Amino acid sequence: MTKNMDRRSFLKVGGAAAGVAVATVSAEAIPLVGDSILQDGVDGVSASHFGAVKTKVRNGRFESVEAFEGDSYPSTLIQGLPARTYAQDRILYPCVREGYLKNGYKSDKSKRGSDKYVRVSWEKAFDLIADELKRVYKSYGPDAVFGGSYGWFCVGSLNNPQALVGRMLGVAGGYTSRTLTYSTHAIRAITPYVTGGDESSNQQTAYPNLIANSECIVFWSSDPINTNQIAWGVPDHQSYEYMKQLKAEAKKRNIKFYCIDPVYNNTAMYFGAEHIKVRPTTDVAMMLGMAHYLYSENLYSKEFVEKYTSGFAEFKAYLLGEGEDKVIKTPEWAAKICGVEASVIKMLAKEFASKRTMLMGGWGFQRAHHGEQPHWMLITLASMLGQIGLAGGGFGCAYHYSDGGVPAPAAATGNPLSDVKMGNGSQGAAASADAPAASPGLTGISVNSKVDGPWKQRKIPVIPVSRIVECLENPGREILFDGKKLTYPDLKMAYWAGGNPFHHHQDRNRMIKAWQKFETFVVNECFWTATARMADIVLPATTEQERNDITKSHTNSYIFAMKKAVEPVGEAMDDFDIFVNILRRFSAAEVLAFTEGKSKMEWIKSFYDESYNKAKKSGVAMPAFDEFWEKGFVKFETPEAAKNFIKYKTFRDNPVTNRLGTPSGKIEIFSKKIAGYGYKECKGHPTWFEPMEWLGSSVAKEFPLNLVSPHPKYRLHSQLNNTWLRDLEEVQGREPIWMHPKDAAKRGIQNGDVVRIFNKRGQVLGGAVVTEAVMEGVVRMQEGAWYDPKEPGKIGSLCVHGDVNVLIADVPTSELAQGNQATALVEIEKFKGEIPAIGIFKAPVMKGM
Repeated sequence: MTKNMDRRSFLKVGGAAAGVAVATVSAEAIPLVGDSILQDGVDGVSASHFGAVKTKVRNGRFESVEAFEGDSYPSTLIQGLPARTYAQDRILYPCVREGYLKNGYKSDKSKRGSDKYVRVSWEKAFDLIADELKRVYKSYGPDAVFGGSYGWFCVGSLNNPQALVGRMLGVAGGYTSRTLTYSTHAIRAITPYVTGGDESSNQQTAYPNLIANSECIVFWSSDPINTNQIAWGVPDHQSYEYMKQLKAEAKKRNIKFYCIDPVYNNTAMYFGAEHIKVRPTTDVAMMLGMAHYLYSENLYSKEFVEKYTSGFAEFKAYLLGEGEDKVIKTPEWAAKICGVEASVIKMLAKEFASKRTMLMGGWGFQRAHHGEQPHWMLITLASMLGQIGLAGGGFGCAYHYSDGGVPAPAAATGNPLSDVKMGNGSQGAAASADAPAASPGLTGISVNSKVDGPWKQRKIPVIPVSRIVECLENPGREILFDGKKLTYPDLKMAYWAGGNPFHHHQDRNRMIKAWQKFETFVVNECFWTATARMADIVLPATTEQERNDITKSHTNSYIFAMKKAVEPVGEAMDDFDIFVNILRRFSAAEVLAFTEGKSKMEWIKSFYDESYNKAKKSGVAMPAFDEFWEKGFVKFETPEAAKNFIKYKTFRDNPVTNRLGTPSGKIEIFSKKIAGYGYKECKGHPTWFEPMEWLGSSVAKEFPLNLVSPHPKYRLHSQLNNTWLRDLEEVQGREPIWMHPKDAAKRGIQNGDVVRIFNKRGQVLGGAVVTEAVMEGVVRMQEGAWYDPKEPGKIGSLCVHGDVNVLIADVPTSELAQGNQATALVEIEKFKGEIPAIGIFKAPVMKGM
């Protein structure tokens, strides 16, 4: 290669740009020779759900990342960013399912998942989508279009796919959206009735206060060391420094740690916590046993209960067996259900009452049948202990999420997981009352346009996010939901962007059948996920490092510039531009409503300038936009007051002037509102309901192992599973499943075997990990492994990779939240025969290529 021959000329001469049979990332081959190692590359700042990074670009390629300088505990997950940029399953150009290209919405829907795809031009794809939207609007009305796209793909304030797809559809003609989240469905529905706020995101008592004052810390269905790797915003991982300090202080002051969980998790191991092995979905029974002991032994705080709570008398009647069931909730009664000895239940109750105790409740145990009950009962138990609002004591339900408990420059500016607020719980007041002075924060693009037009009058109906399959199966059905009646719309078309429903929804085979009800399914995606392979029209979207954006850390400590590192792979396009081009098929008015007359960089600058102006008014120094963009970030100092923040302290100090946002202004152990709904599966006080599937049920005779599905260690849900990070823990290319040695021995299974996990809903392969870290009778398989059916599109096909949601029931938590589950009963056997190859991480063959 001569000095004057450029890269493109070299490729042409060498013939390296020859066509390929599959849509792999080979649009331009990499030069075989060159001096890129000696040349200066381009370094920039970017960010992700795994942390902020410095991108390293050499030879026009995004080669590597370094952790952001302000992140002292960077997650391994950031190393997957370059790998996914050039993954073999990148979607390179617009594609249409062959049958859909021929027959449109009249095509054979059963071919989804198995049909071949045809490459089309962007113009063709835009025309197809715009024409189909117009047809559905005209034939069925706006409610027939589902735009409730759900997922975690982008941290950017501008390139938020969920907001953008809602904005586009709202302008184009309307749509049906969703409310609540798969992560927090039940807790976000129930806690507004109990404390007046969303306890899944309320500010937590600050770690420095715990370090100085706590004597006992309980990780109840919570694994913050694992789950704080990621955040809805950008994690800066400050929580790890505080956890390190907490461990050091524990040695000095003999702080006691407990892990109440079927699995001995990462956090328990780090702190050397005592493991209390509770059967999955029976935590409420265990807490009731503790509550009964506290009451019967006069160990509960009568003063706190009388002054700060409402409805204890009704709950006490239930506790003492004076209610409908006539069952006294003694520790002995609880022990038979939860598998924890009565003596241990009593010991824990005494321990928690005698020491300054922080109950750290996770989200895991609310993702279950009757999932509204665990957090309600946890708050009731904390109320009986009487330490809410005291230094080092009380409860917190978000320590495991987005650096919860880290002293922050500001309280969170609203719940970032929420797009539609629940209406009947009177959310919010308690969380913000104790908050330190606010920093400017950072806004993002709204679902709603500020430009006048017919779109401003459109009402967007919602369904509970996890009820999408039930909605498809039962158009017109009326359901009970959060004190209201809701009628399912007749959905005909769905547009998904930035999410992967064929990962996060339950009962995969039922879902595949229900998805055939859609006449058209459109997806914006970067990769050939299981969701993309079920779509009729697939549009290639850029990754975060292929576009400009702006974001902030979840703690509000930083605002980051997300600088475009490299040009998009193939024909990938920003979601913003995709939606603008679709709206151009409507009229100039719709385009203006979507863009509001601003370019993408003008949007980015406007978000920053809004923060800059807020900061200026409050005396907080910030550089002008150009200086910020050049540097890549701006940091905000944490006020001293934030370092000693105590959750609900002002409420405890004066419950009259600092009322909670509940009807009584107090913690509602008994809710008259909920009792008034008359629900069969959610009464007026926390209640033990027998789950549909648990180790004490009749189903356990056929399927005797209780499967739990926690958050993964080396990915965010399904993100990064298509990178080399999966090699760090997979077993023979399969998602690992932990089994107790006795359960494995009964089945002739050894460590490293490929096994078949099955129940009446489906079957998957997994890789056996035999360990005493999981209690006998329980198996652990992380959620998020990509669905890879042996026979694509076929209902009941074996998932050869290990998608745990194939096995979990799609049954609502109760009439209140209509939430989702994350546990199931299964059986396991050693897989016999030739082990099927994994195919999901390679792009499908294109028709005619």
